[in-house]
Amino acid sequence: MDADVDASSELDEILQQIAELDKWREIFNSRGLELQQGYVKRPSEKIKVDEDSDDSRPATSAHHVSASNNQFTVPYSIPQTLAVSPSLGGQPVSPELAVSLRKILFGNTFHIFNYEWKKSFFKFREPFSDLAYALETERGGASAIQMVVQAHIIKYLLFNRPVNSACTMQSMVEVGEKEQRRALAAALADILWTAGEEQTATISLVTSERCFTPHLDYKLDSFTERLQLFTFKKKDDVRSFICEHIQCFKEEGSHGIILFLYSLIFSRTIDRIRADFDCTTTHLLHLSLGNFVCRQALLNLLLTGHATPHVFNGTSFNDEKDKPLIHPLHGVLTRSHVGYLLWNREQVKHAQLPLVGSMLKTPKLPIWVCNINGTYSVLFSPNRSLLSDWKMEHLFQLYFYNGQPTQLNTTVLTIDTHSHHWEAENNDIQGDLEKKFPSVEMTIRTKWEGAVIDWNGTVPFF
Repeated sequence: MDADVDASSELDEILQQIAELDKWREIFNSRGLELQQGYVKRPSEKIKVDEDSDDSRPATSAHHVSASNNQFTVPYSIPQTLAVSPSLGGQPVSPELAVSLRKILFGNTFHIFNYEWKKSFFKFREPFSDLAYALETERGGASAIQMVVQAHIIKYLLFNRPVNSACTMQSMVEVGEKEQRRALAAALADILWTAGEEQTATISLVTSERCFTPHLDYKLDSFTERLQLFTFKKKDDVRSFICEHIQCFKEEGSHGIILFLYSLIFSRTIDRIRADFDCTTTHLLHLSLGNFVCRQALLNLLLTGHATPHVFNGTSFNDEKDKPLIHPLHGVLTRSHVGYLLWNREQVKHAQLPLVGSMLKTPKLPIWVCNINGTYSVLFSPNRSLLSDWKMEHLFQLYFYNGQPTQLNTTVLTIDTHSHHWEAENNDIQGDLEKKFPSVEMTIRTKWEGAVIDWNGTVPFF
């Protein structure tokens, strides 16, 4: 018996040493990367604008660097100021829950998020500018999540204000830093509350202390092991808590996108997500060209609150030849506030483009997340009646934003579905059409077939 206890103690000591080695290896790797990039130092402390202050025109940010502490700051590590106290009242993550989380994300316990994901957070463009409402994204796996949140920010700014407020683009550009924080908190809370079936939502933050020592079959990431979970049963409480800790999602180094993704999974619960899946899907992310990208199940979870793996309406019991399937396939069950449009040239070329059902094509509000050749953007209209009054769809405007730093203004597109010049003047086969027309246009035509699209002097996005 004593031998067993000694062996167990020795194993625990070895595991602890492994965990410590992993932590220091990550630090040395990060510092090595910093050295390669030219010894770029980041400020160790930022002087932040008072959260309770009124909106004001953006001023030059002030920074303070300690002269006595001449050390490099690890790029994109979790700053201590973003770690909440374990005494805040949350539930520490258990090793069993961390393992289940890793499996529902990657399908195993050995994959962890890479550098591109770790550095991603919710970053707004300049307040009081033409893109004051907009998040800046990078091309990568996290951009899909950022653009769904972007769609919900637009939803809040256009349609969630007081009834007498004008839903115009002018109101979108008159957004200050305080309103940006409110809009982000409202968007995150909205998505989490929907995932929790409008009964509960869970928010994940990190603490300064590790909650458990990982097992041998679990790869340490020095982040997930420090999760603290906060569960709420009122939507207003969810929004207020996020607002109070908004820096944990929108500050550089916060791992804000990963934290939100964890919150989404815990709000839906892992058991519900597994029930949402069908035989075609076992986890939410897949590896593509060296980066983890969102499966359709994760996109649907963000958009509809259910992690169903397909874009068609309802449940499919038969295949394309109308033969019964051994296992039914799960599609979208209800209309959501934000829609989804899909276009991919390669899939069209091989006749593999999934047909998006009306539940996603015709959302409750005129806002769509667009998956265009694997990159994500948003189309929207301030006209709430666009999807409820067919006469509005003869000639109307859509606004397009792709999240990239190179886009300096919101693109305005005029959509004409009444004249049908596009159909009359282009009798080429479908395979030639997408070579001649921007993919953005082809995406719009999956919703408004035959539409003529005027870019109003803007250079088209291909």
